[in-house]
Amino acid sequence: MQQKRRRTQVKAYSEINLTNLIDTLFFLLIIFMITAPLLEYSVDVTPPEMNADPIKPDSDSKIINVKADGTIVYDRRTVTEAELQIVLHDIEQHSGRETAIFLRGDRDLRYGVVMNIMRIIRGAGFRNVNLVMQEEAR
Repeated sequence: MQQKRRRTQVKAYSEINLTNLIDTLFFLLIIFMITAPLLEYSVDVTPPEMNADPIKPDSDSKIINVKADGTIVYDRRTVTEAELQIVLHDIEQHSGRETAIFLRGDRDLRYGVVMNIMRIIRGAGFRNVNLVMQEEAR
């Protein structure tokens, strides 16, 4: 016996299912939101402890790290005092508003080294300088 074949017409979809793409986008966005703040604190610096109200850096603020041996780390690269001065002058020239500087110094760092970095920052024209501390253990 001969079997009848049904002919079905195949429809082409003209729409793209975006659900999977949006899920992936949100997943990556969450990952970047979690890891971005951790990138700046990847420098091995242990600030001193102090009880104070926390200040959150905004997107325009800059963070300068000073290690225990006096090495200056700006934007995840090691710079000398002269290079830091040049970079800060460039930022001051190109920024249209008050930029906050956060200075993270190691607790074992000599006081004179921190004051020298502060002198460079103030000499570049920055008035909003914040020293980063760790919260005291209770």
